[in-house]
Amino acid sequence: MPAQRATTLAAGLRGKDEDGLRPVSRQSIGGSGGRGKNKTYRSKSSRAGLTFPVGRIARYLKKGRYAKRVGAGASIYLGAVLEYLTAEILELAGNAARDHRRKRIIPRHIQLGIRNDEELNKLLGAVMIPQGGVVPNIHSVLLMKKKKSVSSSQS
Repeated sequence: MPAQRATTLAAGLRGKDEDGLRPVSRQSIGGSGGRGKNKTYRSKSSRAGLTFPVGRIARYLKKGRYAKRVGAGASIYLGAVLEYLTAEILELAGNAARDHRRKRIIPRHIQLGIRNDEELNKLLGAVMIPQGGVVPNIHSVLLMKKKKSVSSSQS
């Protein structure tokens, strides 16, 4: 039996057996856990092209017991919506910060960005942002009325 094994190993080194077949090792079949040697791990977020963590959102959806069953696309869709809303709010807050000649976004800039946008104000109307302040607004009734020029009518 050892002689047989030696010839098989020698044939394996040459690349072919006596029958013309190449010996197969177990590692080449699936030794890397189902993934091939050349394949690298890609997260669900990178496959979906998102920045928000799709796997974590899926876990929270399942753990929160919002429904008995959670579809595979639910977390991707929710992640995309959250990412879009975040990008929109940050863009408006960045514009507000630039208007005030600041490089850093503070809660005041987030508040101004949200309240000056009609759709975001409707969505986040009941939300209070700590340290956000209020939108500057003076009702037109409270403003002083312009007086008519008196000098032209008297002469």
